[in-house]
Amino acid sequence: MTRLAAALALALGLPLSAAASPKLLSFDQLRGWKADDHRAALETFLETCRDLRDRDWQALCGLARETEDARGFFELFFLPVLVEDGREALFTGYYEPELRGSEVPDGRYVAPVYRVPDELPPEGPWLTRQEIEEGGALRGRGLEIAYVDPIELFFLQIQGSGRVRLPSGKVIRLGFGAANRQPYSSIGQELVSRGVYEPHQVSADVIRSWVRRNPVDGKKLMWTNRSYVFFREVNEVPAERGPLGAMNRSITPLRTIAVDPAFVPLGAPVWIETEGEDEFRRLMVAQDTGSAIKGAQRADIFFGTGRLAGKRAGRTRDTGRMVMLLPIQRALDMMPQTLADPA
Repeated sequence: MTRLAAALALALGLPLSAAASPKLLSFDQLRGWKADDHRAALETFLETCRDLRDRDWQALCGLARETEDARGFFELFFLPVLVEDGREALFTGYYEPELRGSEVPDGRYVAPVYRVPDELPPEGPWLTRQEIEEGGALRGRGLEIAYVDPIELFFLQIQGSGRVRLPSGKVIRLGFGAANRQPYSSIGQELVSRGVYEPHQVSADVIRSWVRRNPVDGKKLMWTNRSYVFFREVNEVPAERGPLGAMNRSITPLRTIAVDPAFVPLGAPVWIETEGEDEFRRLMVAQDTGSAIKGAQRADIFFGTGRLAGKRAGRTRDTGRMVMLLPIQRALDMMPQTLADPA
């Protein structure tokens, strides 16, 4: 690791191994920077910056509340920092699904949405998905929030939040509670490895259809993903607001991304440039995480709530790059080391 990499890791408060290959950029090097809606990005930044504890972040949060020039605020107080770890950039999408369900098992709504069990250990892996579902370890203990379709529960757990609409019209809003800390694996990739589909054919709708046509094998397919998510009710969040992210604040459609916190500090502004069907040139804020989001150039874009958001999220799988904005003083603190060690 170069001195610059070590300095960047320390400046970000990350493990020394995390900042693999940092590079300072200028705002002129961010494609599409001047055309973005910086005010929208600033409003999203304000949603969570109050929870950042370091003094420089707190100072910037105070200035952000008072600024009238959003673009000037970011250009004056931040420097763009590109961090790469040797893995190809990948941008995917996620959303807040709205499911049909019931408060009791009812026809197709037979899969329980569980609260966090008391015996879930604070660290280390717990029971697998199969052990929870087939073994019935949690059945009949009053942990059921609602009942939904089994395949919809599976996708709800991948998204980490959602809404369940009951026959009465009541809506239960769900937020991430905890996970069993078993490894996540993609059942779409599993179908590809089995030769059922080619990679370009796989989508959430294709997987749903296959599982419904093959209920026995479909259940076993879902069990190959050992990860399992428990939920909590978050009905105090107004219906028009986004779901709660990893910082326990509402997230913003098309301005929030989920990142790997080993590389990107939560709450930091992040510029993304994606190459694909829905090209992005936009300043986002790192306000969420995900079990499948690993790496310095890996992010999940939050698309909003409901079916249309889900369709857009489901077709997003793009390359590109992401560049975090670091408070300028932290970057300047690294400059003497950079000059002393150009490598």
